[in-house]
Amino acid sequence: MFTGIIESLATVTHLEKEQDNLHISIKSNITSELKIDQSVAHNGVCLTVVKINGDEYTVTAINETLAKTSLNTLQVGDEVNIERAMKLGDRLDGHIVQGHVDQTAICTDIKNAEGSWYFSFEYDASLNNLTIEKGSITVNGTSLTVINSGKNTFSVAIIPYTYENTNFKNFKKGTKVNLEFDVLGKYVAKLMQKD
Repeated sequence: MFTGIIESLATVTHLEKEQDNLHISIKSNITSELKIDQSVAHNGVCLTVVKINGDEYTVTAINETLAKTSLNTLQVGDEVNIERAMKLGDRLDGHIVQGHVDQTAICTDIKNAEGSWYFSFEYDASLNNLTIEKGSITVNGTSLTVINSGKNTFSVAIIPYTYENTNFKNFKKGTKVNLEFDVLGKYVAKLMQKD
C-alpha cells in the first residue's frame, strides 16, 4: 500500500528487454535505503526491487504491466515518480493507493494559473472507471484531488511544490500517464453494476 505522496524523483539509466519482460534500472537518491524484494511505486506502478548496484537499482515489468501502463514508453533519461510502501503506523497523508494502475490517460491541456497549474486528462471510459468532483485520483503515483470531473475527463490543480518535485514538470499535451482510481470508488461502482 502507498499514499500517493511522492518520495523522490528518479532517473531511468538502462532498459533491457528480456523476452516479454522489461528490466528497468533507475538511479535514485534513496537507493541506499532499498533492499532486494522491496516494493516501490514507479509512476504509480508497484514493482519489486530485484537488483541493487551502488546508487542504481533494477525492477522488472512483465508484459501484463507493460500493456496496461505507460512504462512501455520509458526512455533512458526519463524521470519517474517513486514512493516506497507506507509503514504501518505512519500518517496517511495522501489517500489509499495500491500501486495497481487501472489504465492510462493522455494529458490534453496544461494551464498556468499564476502560481499553480491545471492539468487536464482524457481516458477511455469503456473501462468503466470514473472520477467524482473532489474525489481522489492517482496520476503517475501522485495523490490528487479531482476537479472538472466528466464522463472520461478530469483535471487536477498542481501547487508549485508538487510541480517541482514530481514529473508533472515534464508533462506536455499528449503525455501518456498512469491512473489509479480511488479504491473505495471502484468498489462502490462495482456494487452498483450488479443486478
